[in-house]
Amino acid sequence: MKAILIDDEQMARTLLSGMLAEFCPEVQLLEQCADLPSGIKAIRKQQPDVVFLDIEMPGHSGLELLDFFNEDEINFSIIFVTAYQQYAIQAFKLSAVDYLLKPIDSDDLIQAVQLVNKQQHLKKFQVLKDNLNVQSSKKIAINTAHSIVFIQMDDILFFKADGAYTQVFINDGRMVHASKNLRHFEELTQGHPDFYRCHKSYVVNISHVTEYIKSDGGALKIKNHLIGVSAEKLNLVLERLR
Repeated sequence: MKAILIDDEQMARTLLSGMLAEFCPEVQLLEQCADLPSGIKAIRKQQPDVVFLDIEMPGHSGLELLDFFNEDEINFSIIFVTAYQQYAIQAFKLSAVDYLLKPIDSDDLIQAVQLVNKQQHLKKFQVLKDNLNVQSSKKIAINTAHSIVFIQMDDILFFKADGAYTQVFINDGRMVHASKNLRHFEELTQGHPDFYRCHKSYVVNISHVTEYIKSDGGALKIKNHLIGVSAEKLNLVLERLR
């Protein structure tokens, strides 16, 4: 597997190249670049299978890399090497993009190399760019079996577990069948003040709740839906509703 490394920090390049040599001998590191322009030249020259790419670099963000290539030129995968935290990491997870958090763990490096997948890269990259903007746009990209659906977070009524999948109920009456489990969306919405996992099968948008039904163990009413509430979470749910 031919590789190129793009990172503005000399120490980071030295560390990753050493780890690749020790833990991923199948990876041949052809060139190391300190900025995006030199990295683009190296990619055009070396035609790598995979690019290890830092995001926060002076001059250009690593997220701009694919803007310099036509679609038919992109025959390489990207493994992001990043110090991003909090909501951004949730965006990486949702997009299913391969990434490594600094400081790099050897097991994570081995797994990322094994998961490199050229065929899916373009779609994953675009989803990542949309999800990294979630703080400003309040929109998330949801993978389904046949498409990627972009939904404003405020328009989501609730998420309902469906085995290894999730049903996403939207304010306009649609239901999107997402190819991720409920735990995935619980992590994605962490930090958002309106979303809360009120039951093992539901993550609910509190802002759309219009009524609490006391009978039959308790339920939240959202439009014509009744959402179950776990007994141990009831007090917290009512407190947030107030």
